[in-house]
Amino acid sequence: MIVGLEGVIEYKEPSFVHLKVQGIVYEVFISLQTFSSLGSGDVKLFTSQIIREDAQLLFGFLEISEKKLFQRLIKINGVGPKVAMAICSTYTPTQFATVINNKDINGVKKVPGIGPKSAGRILVELSGFDVELISSPDSDKSQAFSQATEALESLGFKKDKISKVLTTCSGEDTASLVKEALKLLQTI
Repeated sequence: MIVGLEGVIEYKEPSFVHLKVQGIVYEVFISLQTFSSLGSGDVKLFTSQIIREDAQLLFGFLEISEKKLFQRLIKINGVGPKVAMAICSTYTPTQFATVINNKDINGVKKVPGIGPKSAGRILVELSGFDVELISSPDSDKSQAFSQATEALESLGFKKDKISKVLTTCSGEDTASLVKEALKLLQTI
């Protein structure tokens, strides 16, 4: 299983890149989010390899949280790699966490290739996954979200309420997130 590649970009388009790794050029499918963040030259991608009867496909992501989202999406019945990449192209992991948290079926239906039935199934299957997306170890803010979630859980608040409130908070560190969330949780 190929879980990551580090190399030089030989060629890129919005949906894929050709990545040269020690003389071998790999075709890696990417989301529009990853494409817009890619420069030229050296790059390191987290990859998800899908082996089918007729193809071996590599999907690449600059952020581990985007890879986690992709891998979780393809486990849902009726959601394949193409639809999962469409979701990753439409939303960043944090934005999609907000959509999940708000149970925004219209937000999911905005993604090309997803109808009302699939949107409902995706929201049900990903219920609670928004906390995991936000608390992904990509940045200091994500770590602060994770720590704030743990602190609020230890105070007895429910995960779904915590995630709903934390996505609206603007604090950068754990202490300010907890303070802001506590004020909002008391009004609910």
